[in-house]
Amino acid sequence: MLRYIKFYIPILVLIISLSSCNSVDNNINEPVEVRDYAEQFLIDDALLVEYLTTHFYNYEEFEATGDNVPIVIDTIAGDNADKIPMIDQVQQISVPVTNTDNTIVNHTLYYIVAKQGSRVDDKPTIVDSEYLTYKGNLLDGTIFDQRLSSPIWFDNTAVITGFRYGLQFFAPGTFTQTDDNLTVFQDYGQGMIFLPSGIGYYSTSQGLSLPSYSPLVFSVSVYTTKQNDHDNDGVLSIDEDPDGDGNPLNDDTDGDGVFNLNDFDDDGDGILTVLELDVDGDGVIDDSDNDGIPDYLDSDS
Repeated sequence: MLRYIKFYIPILVLIISLSSCNSVDNNINEPVEVRDYAEQFLIDDALLVEYLTTHFYNYEEFEATGDNVPIVIDTIAGDNADKIPMIDQVQQISVPVTNTDNTIVNHTLYYIVAKQGSRVDDKPTIVDSEYLTYKGNLLDGTIFDQRLSSPIWFDNTAVITGFRYGLQFFAPGTFTQTDDNLTVFQDYGQGMIFLPSGIGYYSTSQGLSLPSYSPLVFSVSVYTTKQNDHDNDGVLSIDEDPDGDGNPLNDDTDGDGVFNLNDFDDDGDGILTVLELDVDGDGVIDDSDNDGIPDYLDSDS
């Protein structure tokens, strides 16, 4: 199935419209008492496992067509009693969350790739952006937000943690553009992300459609992606990770309260990062005092 979308190629500059998509942005409200993350995770994970055990998606349709089709999730019962439960198809990762006592609680995120996109080398990182459609629902099927008719750009640094970490497994597809500026997408990544509330909205709610402490299910289609350099300093945001833990959202070399990926002067020495990267123009990041620390991260270089 081809996806036809009005999509102007020069706009591969990031466009974010968080106001139109409250399900994955930080515009949340109605805070309640914050529970212990470790205890809540055990509750949420049990609910997610039960959901995955009692539900299936239309995997046979994906297998039969080998094409992009809408994702449909249903209960294993009646005529569907012989379907393969999603618990037998999910993959999972652990996402660390800081508890109220400053300990780390690992939260299990489950995901299913229903169809992998053709551009497997262009999967977004947790700090990149993607052009996608999505639907978000609770375990009881309530849809709390969706964007299906037309895709939207999302910057992964501005969405909830579980969405950020889940999207990195879905590769984009290819596209062509017609003479009337209609973009045709095909072979794009599709699947589902299942996350406990600790990497969702946790103790906040958005009315009856999204209660606090809700495990969430997202169905996504990822059409294309964009690597980010948030501060335009010549270092991709995913590479602004000097401690090497895979998360640039906890790196602040000069301790000024601004993460490196948003900091024009990463080492706080008064010289812009972009001016310290490769002064001699040899294509190699400079380390003028040979101490193993690149100049742009070394305040006494």
